[in-house]
Amino acid sequence: MTPQKWEEVLDSALDSDEKFRETLRRTLKELHLDMKEFSKLSGVSESSLYKILSGHRVNPRLSTLRDILKTLKNLESPEEEEPFIALIASRSSLDALTTSHVTVGNFRIKIKGYGASSIEDAIIAALSAEQEGAKAIVCGPVVATILEKIVKVPISSCPVSLCNQPLLEAAKNAAKKIAEELAVTKREAERRKVIR
Repeated sequence: MTPQKWEEVLDSALDSDEKFRETLRRTLKELHLDMKEFSKLSGVSESSLYKILSGHRVNPRLSTLRDILKTLKNLESPEEEEPFIALIASRSSLDALTTSHVTVGNFRIKIKGYGASSIEDAIIAALSAEQEGAKAIVCGPVVATILEKIVKVPISSCPVSLCNQPLLEAAKNAAKKIAEELAVTKREAERRKVIR
């Protein structure tokens, strides 16, 4: 089996700096991407890419290399990521959950837990969840009012006094919203196929 381009870039990085530069340059050319386009896709600044490709930066940071490789891998074989809801709560609350998914209609939506023991932890967890692609965030009502001002994804909470398992109930409510969005997206994709 022929190695994929991202694997070639990784292997070349292990071999030498010069080989890494040559392989990355060739790979970008084969993918018909210039530095500006690749910078947008990878999140690596144009100046960093220029320095790497010109040899001015001999040892790129590990996070930069990781971003380059991830982007190349996704360009070659984009993954359909399972939608997920971020559940921000204390570790004991997360451990008490009995499920890792919520099913709404035909949609199965993953619940991904983020432990937090303070408001600061919850903010960091929310920002991480948003960056990782969470479709919604579930948390306690006090934290929800803060996070709504910080992140762009929908926030759902359920006051403890209103339900037995507040986090799970809030996750189900968030899942319903996500399922509605996924159903609309699916119908739109099917409509486009019919038009073509």
